Amino acid sequence: MRESNQGLIPVAPVRPVAPYLGGKRGLAKTISDRIKDIPHTTYVEPFVGMGGVFLRRPFRSKAEVINDLNRDVANLFRILQRHYVPLMDMLRWQVTSRDEFERLRRAKASSLTDLERAVRFLYLQRMAFGGKTKVQAFGVSVGRPARFDVATLGPILEDVHARLSSVVIECLPWADVITRYDRPETLFYLDPPYWGNENDYAAAFSRDQFMQMADALASIKGRFILSLNDRPEVRETFNRFRIERVDVNYSINPNAAGKRGEVLISN
Repeated sequence: MRESNQGLIPVAPVRPVAPYLGGKRGLAKTISDRIKDIPHTTYVEPFVGMGGVFLRRPFRSKAEVINDLNRDVANLFRILQRHYVPLMDMLRWQVTSRDEFERLRRAKASSLTDLERAVRFLYLQRMAFGGKTKVQAFGVSVGRPARFDVATLGPILEDVHARLSSVVIECLPWADVITRYDRPETLFYLDPPYWGNENDYAAAFSRDQFMQMADALASIKGRFILSLNDRPEVRETFNRFRIERVDVNYSINPNAAGKRGEVLISN
């Protein structure tokens, strides 16, 4: 066994519970291979989303932290981790319809309990076109089963519930996560919004944060992998680090423009 694999515990990869914009399905294996090659005991994702990379890794680290500033994301993972049975009980009563989608979309998340909020978010994410978390529209595929089928969803939720055992779940700004968990033995995987798509997500993210991120990552004690779309501005902002181009199909209408470039940036 290579030194880089020591401390990693084999586990079965798990499917994310819902689609998510920029979910990294096409890059998960490539990124997992890079993660496996970097010695670490603590693994941290400051932008976990629906766990497109975290859950698909065929191994787990000694200590794991997932974070997302989107409270709906963090709340769903916490409910899945700690209140799986009552969550399943509530989900059994959900029906797939445009009326139900619109009713839940209009509901104010702040007026709901954490359990109700988790059900609402999961339903909207599974039903919305393209896995968007902002400006969601009801998505339906003619000739295919309903996207929200508890009989199909139940085993996925159970797998994620089991995988989240012992995982620390945070809801903090990415910079706070780096400061809090940076150690020589820590590996960060960062998947921020794409350059040019900063406003497509529910959690606020501004373009000037990319430079702040570059400065923060230049001073960490641990290691990092950062994935972004391949643009000249990205290469310029992160030019002090290693940059590797990879090709991938984006999640929304992947056939529209064929393969597009992304970069994996690391120290």
